Amino acid sequence: MSNKTIVKDIPDIFRQGMANGWVTYNGATLEQPLHLDCDVLVIGTGAGGGTAAEIFAQQGLKVVMLEEGPLQTSNDFDMQEKKAYSSLYQEGLTRGTADGAFTIMQGRTVGGSTTVNWTASFRTPDQTLEHWTREHGLKGFSKAEMAPWFEKMEQRLNISKWKMLPNANNSVISKGCEKLGYDWQIIPRNVNGCWNLGYCGTGCPTNAKQSMLVTTIPGALQQGAELVYRARADKLIIEGDQVRGVVGYGLAENGIDRTQSLQVRARHTVMACGGINGPGLLLRSDAPDPHQRIGKRTFLHPVPATLGDFPERIDGYYGAPQSVYSDHFQWRDGVTGPVGFKLEVPPMHPGFVASIGMLHGQAHSDQMNRLPHLNMMIALLRDGFVEASQGGEVFLRDDGIPGIRYEINEYLREGIVRAWKTMTEIQFAAGAQSVRPVHSMSRYTTSLGAALQQIDELDMDINKMRVGSAHVMGGCGMGEDPRSSVVDSMGKFHHLDGLHIMDGSTFPTSIGANPQLSIYGMVAKQATALAQQLQG
Repeated sequence: MSNKTIVKDIPDIFRQGMANGWVTYNGATLEQPLHLDCDVLVIGTGAGGGTAAEIFAQQGLKVVMLEEGPLQTSNDFDMQEKKAYSSLYQEGLTRGTADGAFTIMQGRTVGGSTTVNWTASFRTPDQTLEHWTREHGLKGFSKAEMAPWFEKMEQRLNISKWKMLPNANNSVISKGCEKLGYDWQIIPRNVNGCWNLGYCGTGCPTNAKQSMLVTTIPGALQQGAELVYRARADKLIIEGDQVRGVVGYGLAENGIDRTQSLQVRARHTVMACGGINGPGLLLRSDAPDPHQRIGKRTFLHPVPATLGDFPERIDGYYGAPQSVYSDHFQWRDGVTGPVGFKLEVPPMHPGFVASIGMLHGQAHSDQMNRLPHLNMMIALLRDGFVEASQGGEVFLRDDGIPGIRYEINEYLREGIVRAWKTMTEIQFAAGAQSVRPVHSMSRYTTSLGAALQQIDELDMDINKMRVGSAHVMGGCGMGEDPRSSVVDSMGKFHHLDGLHIMDGSTFPTSIGANPQLSIYGMVAKQATALAQQLQG
């Protein structure tokens, strides 16, 4: 079945809604300055912004949603990597750390990263919640206190363990772990009627993925909320100790050039801009920061990878991208020991693998010719739980766009090496005929002993190994003490009234799991409480 047939058979929720009167503004087509007024301005439409906007709108508050990215919907999604990466991701999927060590995958579209993620949906681990309560002084974040909010959002977004058989790419984890005696589990996914196409990262053409694009944002618009897309929030309007909204400008269809200015004045402003753009907005706005906490402790779940070549076909570009995981090594050394990691796989799309595979010339060509037989395994390193893991720092570049510095220190290097060795062992146990860590100087080796020796001999220079991230957390950390945090446990900014931050940027550490459900549950709790306050 062709992609065009798929699209024609699926109703476009957004286009139907707009035809029926949903109020939206395209910043690329503005011909004069735009001025709006509302009760609550929500900046960003990802997991945090989308969840918050629906809750505010349901309570009868007038809501305006502001999104920097484009509005693309099921009729636009054609499963083509080249088109999706350039149009749906921050900086056209070129966002990275200042030293070039990391590639950072973040959504930049209506629905944010929920529109392009791979659907894995985990509750915040109990160990993480306990650590936040004990070490960072959070209130209301115990397992028992958060459970009803996670359950609420699991029901809203149809989150449950994947019921179909995992594809061969994911089955490498289960097969290898079974043979070695390691624990593994099935991943919960936020899908409804999934076609098992496998191209979640390019936008779901069947509306099966229960992203903000097809759930809470339509829910908010149906309740009278308004959406402005292709619009950058430049600076908060700060009058005295009160935030009154934001000023910004529309963005042309290229996502770079400015069109017209815009101003949204609001009784209350909720930032849900993510762990890089959020601190960037505060820094551009010269928001008060007496203890220099804005943009500090930004975490990335550093992700090393290994490639395994199997004699049988894997065809990892088909089927649910992520359906099996292992937390066997996540908490084995305790919460504050050597860095723990979660094991998953990514989808093996040709452009994705070609760009991160880190080989050149004939070796690169040979590797890509083996793509149907390749499995990639990734480890999400749990950063931020010990003194040696302080994360990164967001800063403003000369053009006012935020960047991030993040040092891969010896603590993380040890974790990367250990993760490489663990994943190599699992891939060989699952039947791989050769394995290599994703590193510019590595080559495929055909035995576990040779592979482990190669890993020990690799130069761990930051630009010779490939480390990625799809989970930017922190930078506006929660806590009750303003000396060590940016917002309190309910997301209220410590040093200004009228401003809350509700997204993963408020996490005090990384969480050790794909973060979308953690954000959904946290923000559902915070937004419900704020809506009640604003009504009162």
